[in-house]
Amino acid sequence: MTISRRGILGSLAALGLTSGVAACSTTSSPTAGATSASVGRTETPASTGTPAPTGTPAPPRSNAWPGGDQPVVVATRLQVPWDVDFLPDGTALVSQRDNGQIVALRPGQPPQTVGTVPGVAAGGEGGLLGIAVSPTFATDGTVYAYHTASADNRVVRLHLSSAGLESAGTILTGIPKSSIHNGGRIHVGPDGMLYIGTGDANDRPDSQRQDSLGGKILRIGTDGQIPADNPFPNSPIWTLGHRNVQGFGWDSRGRMFASEFGQNTYDELNLIEKGRNYGWPDVEGPGDGGGRYVAPLTVWSPAEASPSGVAVTPEGVVYVAALRGQRVWRVTLGTDGQVANRASLYQGTYGRVRALRFGPDGRLWLVTSNISRGNPTAEDDRVVILPERVG
Repeated sequence: MTISRRGILGSLAALGLTSGVAACSTTSSPTAGATSASVGRTETPASTGTPAPTGTPAPPRSNAWPGGDQPVVVATRLQVPWDVDFLPDGTALVSQRDNGQIVALRPGQPPQTVGTVPGVAAGGEGGLLGIAVSPTFATDGTVYAYHTASADNRVVRLHLSSAGLESAGTILTGIPKSSIHNGGRIHVGPDGMLYIGTGDANDRPDSQRQDSLGGKILRIGTDGQIPADNPFPNSPIWTLGHRNVQGFGWDSRGRMFASEFGQNTYDELNLIEKGRNYGWPDVEGPGDGGGRYVAPLTVWSPAEASPSGVAVTPEGVVYVAALRGQRVWRVTLGTDGQVANRASLYQGTYGRVRALRFGPDGRLWLVTSNISRGNPTAEDDRVVILPERVG
């Protein structure tokens, strides 16, 4: 089924679509976002529509890829962006949760609508969530997406070419859905397998049940098949006992780190190990349930974090996007694998932070999440390139 037949990338360096986004700007100085009030442990939208005109879009800075040590705003006025990944030529693809659209971004150019993913049933925290560009995109044009459908959350394969964006089939269904706790982050791991973070969909016991895909980190082949070396026979489950996983990544040693929304007391950053149980709903935070569960590497109060996306450097420095905390956390591990330092970055600068990803020049890209909840500026929602970089 063809989603869009508008010319997208005659070559991967050229954008040829009609823009579906209101505005784009690049600048060397960020615009501060307003701080939102505490709104509890869910993300159900509190406001929709066009944000109030409380700021002014910045003028264009350059058509070239930005460098230097200043933040650069790549795009403004996006509609509930949720995730970002990159094509081989450096073009960023951004998913938009509520309208099911994928847009393409390059600094200095307007956002271009790639297409609308079919079957997206947006509502509450559900909709078009994670996206992952295949490592073999240059030869197969494959992009993976996680989205809420009418009956479940699912993972689909898309095909992107000069002809547009086309559906290429569903590879995993049956992930529980709800108005809250839908998880949604996906990545192709260093082993070539597709990893998927899910939420408990407001059904806590599901997180401990091996016959439910809710409250888990899942691992499947990019063809949807279950790998023979998964920890549970004939199951996509990699780890269990999670409340709502919206961020994870790996360092060069293959260590996997994942963020975890707690409930009332503790949010978590976890070291993810094959087949392990992370305790929810029996344990929230540092307790280990008498050794039955894995204790987190570090915890925050919900007001400090509500952690979503994660980006990890090869050396194992973990950056964590904070929604309610409205900042980026940088977590540095010592040689013993324990947390040696934890720093709060950009607190209150961009508002709620949904996603983080290292871009083509090694710099850290940030995606905000303000217009569906909180106090947006006229520029929200935004995608920003930060000075932080790999190495």
